[in-house]
Amino acid sequence: MLRRYPDAGDPLTCEPLDQGLLNHGYRVSTTRGSYFLKHHLDDSTGDRATIVRQHRATQRLQSLGVPVAPPVVDSDGDTVTEIGGRCYALHPWVDGLHRAGAQLTLAQSLRLGALLGAVHTGLEQVMGAGAGAGGRSGHASPDPADTFAVIDELLAAARGRRPRDAFDELAEHRLLERRTLLEQHAGRRPPTPDGPATGWVHGDFHPLNVLYRGADPVAILDWDRLGVQPRAEEAVRAAAIFFVLPAGELELGKVRAYARAYRRAAGAGADELAAAVHRVWWERLNDFWMLHWRYCLNDRRADPQFPAVSALAVWWTREYEAVRDAFTE
Repeated sequence: MLRRYPDAGDPLTCEPLDQGLLNHGYRVSTTRGSYFLKHHLDDSTGDRATIVRQHRATQRLQSLGVPVAPPVVDSDGDTVTEIGGRCYALHPWVDGLHRAGAQLTLAQSLRLGALLGAVHTGLEQVMGAGAGAGGRSGHASPDPADTFAVIDELLAAARGRRPRDAFDELAEHRLLERRTLLEQHAGRRPPTPDGPATGWVHGDFHPLNVLYRGADPVAILDWDRLGVQPRAEEAVRAAAIFFVLPAGELELGKVRAYARAYRRAAGAGADELAAAVHRVWWERLNDFWMLHWRYCLNDRRADPQFPAVSALAVWWTREYEAVRDAFTE
């Protein structure tokens, strides 16, 4: 494959990377430097046209000063290589570290919010109007009746696991707890939006997709989920991942700094953020994808995230007003 890139040099080593749930990545060292080789495996985003769209977006964002790592262009001017029906792309290797919210200062939290705001406004410039480009049109929020059926299915799986372990006990506890919460709050289901979303978003903005060098973010990675969605909801989802503590609480001081900077950079109003908080809270209350992976797909890679994420849904429900205020004040 490297023969397609005349300036890449001769290969020396190729080391698989263990981070990432959907695609495979490798660090390739050559006589001229290091590269990140991405093997696109996710069927929903791994077709050539979708990948090329992602690549063009990052190339244009880089010209606006957004920290990204666009792919290397081969001798034919392409950025995607197909081998055996699968797509690959070569990116420059970016040295840096991932930082969770607990590792960020208030100033860095503020900068993170400004960065996501710059991503959203930058995408608006380089991608144009988003309506009709595969975005969610009047996307209905989860129906508790459907969630109750999922809970019953997962409860049966957790109770039937042999041998049972502490995770299965926790899963059963959280499922019963969540069913009670949904029964109590069923009347708070968000209404279906009047119109389609029109904003382009990164789609997967979380600590493993932002690289830091020292105090500064130097690259936003993994644009597989680039698409049209409500922008403020991405801001809320990202904060819920960055700033969640192991016990399932959010660091609201950092959330407040992050959200203020995001609103300024993206031109988003308090009402827009409040509506996004409500929809994402409801989404979290009805979401069990980690348990689905474990019990239905026999995939345990997301298990370590479950204790904090499942506790967050409970804490967020109890502290709903404080969380909303942190995003809107």
